[in-house]
Amino acid sequence: MTAPSTDDLGVRLHAADNVVVAAREIPEGTVVGGAPARRVIPRGHKIAVADIAQGEPVRKYNQIIGFATSAIGPGDHVHTHNVEFRAFERDYAVGADVTETQFVPESERATFQGIVRPDGKVATRNYLGILTSVNCSATAAKMIADQFRRPGLLDEFPNVDGVVALTHGTGCGMADDGEGIAVLRRTLAGYAEHPNFAGFLLLGLGCEVNQIRGVSEGWRLDPSRPVATMTIQEQGGTVATVRAGVEALKAMLPQANEVTRQTVPASELVLGLNCGGSDAYSGITANPALGAAVDILVRHGGTAVLGETPEIYGAEHLLTRRAVSPEIAEKLVERIRWWEDYTAKNNGSMDNNPSPGNKAGGLTTILEKSLGAVAKGGTTNLTGVYKYAERVTAKGFTFMDTPGYDPVSVTGIVAGGATVMCFTTGRGSVLGTKPTPSIKLATNTEMYERMSGDMDVNCGVILSEGESVEAVGERLFQFILDTASGRKTFSEELGFGQEEFVPWQLGAVM
Repeated sequence: MTAPSTDDLGVRLHAADNVVVAAREIPEGTVVGGAPARRVIPRGHKIAVADIAQGEPVRKYNQIIGFATSAIGPGDHVHTHNVEFRAFERDYAVGADVTETQFVPESERATFQGIVRPDGKVATRNYLGILTSVNCSATAAKMIADQFRRPGLLDEFPNVDGVVALTHGTGCGMADDGEGIAVLRRTLAGYAEHPNFAGFLLLGLGCEVNQIRGVSEGWRLDPSRPVATMTIQEQGGTVATVRAGVEALKAMLPQANEVTRQTVPASELVLGLNCGGSDAYSGITANPALGAAVDILVRHGGTAVLGETPEIYGAEHLLTRRAVSPEIAEKLVERIRWWEDYTAKNNGSMDNNPSPGNKAGGLTTILEKSLGAVAKGGTTNLTGVYKYAERVTAKGFTFMDTPGYDPVSVTGIVAGGATVMCFTTGRGSVLGTKPTPSIKLATNTEMYERMSGDMDVNCGVILSEGESVEAVGERLFQFILDTASGRKTFSEELGFGQEEFVPWQLGAVM
């Protein structure tokens, strides 16, 4: 894929499109696509280049992004004032676009410097963690982690990246069985088993519904991994718990420090894919560039995990066409149907997305947003579909059912095993995903320069400098390998990643 068809004014993504995207603010009267703009067109917004009758589809990416609510003429601004979301039939054509993946020979595959655990899992970071069974133990957990931020405490353990407390707002006031507690426990299990944790403390209050015994049932932990459990009530209160928790983690430090990085193949990487604060350029620059990097990773034998089910809605047919089996396609469609039912029961709509910030950036409907979002997944076959926080076991490009809310989504993807996260943003989201490093990809050069202390990679050069999607994707793939080898991202330098642990809360709060 080369850079989109563009000039100084607009970006046309397909010859059959009846809109183009403004590459910069277009003054009223400026000729675009053969017609003068009828008003100022904000940067990133759409301008019509053909007549669109009321009720007819608006097309971008050669796909339907909405339907005209009134007649639209060439030069008109095309946005929420004259376009609406409407459900329509999509051809799922299961497996129609499946192709044979051209794998790189094993002897020629890319490598990175990873940490190989005794059970064979490969880590990209080396943290000690504090997991909590219930919100009631959250403050004590943070107090314990704060002690390890004191100067000098970790100086003797240079191979330990830190101690992180991952707390949440649930664990009690909920049913002791059913989907709600199952999702929470599955999420905690995913973090407990995550290779980026060298060891951890599991901390509870003592009287909660989500008892530690139930939380840890069925965990598949390496016997050599140090683990401690305790409750505040058994310890005799907060002060005693903090003291005991600090001592338990101090005892783990020498073993956690005994790691060395070694050369491992890129096939050991599990790459999480997410976006947030998207704009109209997300589907033109950063998302396709990330998709190009995913294609490279898959050809090198690695795994990628796309999430945010509400943000593929309306574009899911592009994924079912790539599904390697009818069963995998059906899993995806079943998740779409679940979301339609879920939103209906809660008096919502699948078009509650885009957010106000997305709309300000030029995205009009969930259909438009989804078509840009799926570009993060590249072009290779869909090899697996997983429920929230399920362990991802398939190689290649996979999908996980997560909400569109970024912290909840990335929490599920990390629980599934992601060891590096790539996060695209156009408006400028700030986010971390400890214990997994998070790489921020800017969709436009203006925002990248304005938030240069948060953004790791500028994909806006695809428009501002005419670089190809492939070239940026190749550079991003190398950045992913460097990050997996220990290079810190801006979110890590800034300390993000503890507060963004937000398990999906389902079920009644009682």
